[in-house]
Amino acid sequence: MTDHNDDLCYRTAHELSALLRRRELSARELLQAHLDRIGRVNPGVNAIVTLVADRALDAAAAADERIVAEGAKGADGVGVLHGLPIAHKDTHNTAGIRTSHGSPLADGIPDQDDLIIERIRDAGAITLGKTNVPEFAAGSHTFNPIFGATHNPYAPDRSAGGSSGGAAAALASGMIPIADGSDTGGSLRNPASFNNVVGLRPSPGRVPTWPAANAWTTLSVKGPMARTVADTALLLSAMAGPDARSPIALEEPGARFARPLDRDLAGLRVAWSPDLGGLVPVEPEVAAVVESAAGVFEDLGCAVERACPDLTEGEEVFRTQRAALFEVAFGPLMDRHPEELKRTIRENAEAGRRLTGPDVARAEVLHTALFHRVRAFFERYDVLLLPVSQVPPFDIGIEYPAEVAGVAMRDYLEWMRSAYLVTATGSPALSVPGGFTPAGLPVGVQIVGPHRADFAVLQIGHAFEQATGHGRRRPQAIG
Repeated sequence: MTDHNDDLCYRTAHELSALLRRRELSARELLQAHLDRIGRVNPGVNAIVTLVADRALDAAAAADERIVAEGAKGADGVGVLHGLPIAHKDTHNTAGIRTSHGSPLADGIPDQDDLIIERIRDAGAITLGKTNVPEFAAGSHTFNPIFGATHNPYAPDRSAGGSSGGAAAALASGMIPIADGSDTGGSLRNPASFNNVVGLRPSPGRVPTWPAANAWTTLSVKGPMARTVADTALLLSAMAGPDARSPIALEEPGARFARPLDRDLAGLRVAWSPDLGGLVPVEPEVAAVVESAAGVFEDLGCAVERACPDLTEGEEVFRTQRAALFEVAFGPLMDRHPEELKRTIRENAEAGRRLTGPDVARAEVLHTALFHRVRAFFERYDVLLLPVSQVPPFDIGIEYPAEVAGVAMRDYLEWMRSAYLVTATGSPALSVPGGFTPAGLPVGVQIVGPHRADFAVLQIGHAFEQATGHGRRRPQAIG
């Protein structure tokens, strides 16, 4: 593969889109460059697990015909993602394309697209395959019994995070310019942090979910990933917007997120905490990155103060709601195949079955109190900086870190508290490249904003990204 094509595969989605619209690059040429790179680097990364090259080439040819047909219109009639290659998270149903959910119990070919897939295709993106996930997306380390583990492109002996780990690793490896994912306890943010890319957990309802067994939940969301904040916002512009099939869908059109993100941050009130106000243990090299990020905002003219809302109640809120979701999603499957379902999934579903009415009611009351505490906090501050993950990428051979900063972890969730306590607040949260450990491992910074302030979070993340340039550092391990 030529250096030119490698460079093409690391161009931003905005740059590629401009080339496609000016017809200086065809969708077929762009797709073939990415397919070539996948063939060269994916065997060592294992990020893309299903490839539909022939189908993608046909779609790219149709895209080229479409933009030629637009002719004098200046390509205004094509979608915002016209001609851009993408691979979808393997828990998102794709009509006619294998969707495994990382489990032999769900491996098959769906008849129907999930709404997020439908919107991405309608916006003109070219589906080339599916990205690897943990079994049923449970946990933040990507491995499963069908495809095995995804390797971190910056250090192949380390985890790529999860559950959108295949998506993040594919982005970091130059195999795709944009990717979709989902996030309950950090599944967009943790892998973004581990792979030096960008992942946004949008506000609940920003990206509607359909079909959905529990359409009212605010715990699980779908959202965008990319190598830059602007590209993440571009993908969000295609995903977001109202849909009558989702009872919590926000009415704001997605087109808002295609607007420029440039903003002067002078006077912005920035709170930061390396450990969520002392609530979670954090490895020192991760805390140092968050502290360094606070200094960047000071240099940008922001009023920076070490502060954090009390997120203690988020623990019970998240674990109660997650257990209930797991019982709905996996309880019947557990009854039919108790020995074939991953132990941790069974344990979470069983916890859901043990919940009582008062347990659920108490979690809802605590959830409301937490919301108002965070709302009041954001009356004093415009944004909150936190670690995304409490650890840098860990050994790929373990299921999860047994301890963090010398503190034992009780289960496979606890090391993700810095992400899932934010989930419980309902706030939008962006993982943006924040720096590297002395060993060269990526570390993300989590930028958390007020209720539904997704655009402001993207603007702030964009300014930080432009000031630091951490996201431009490419993995050397894979070439």
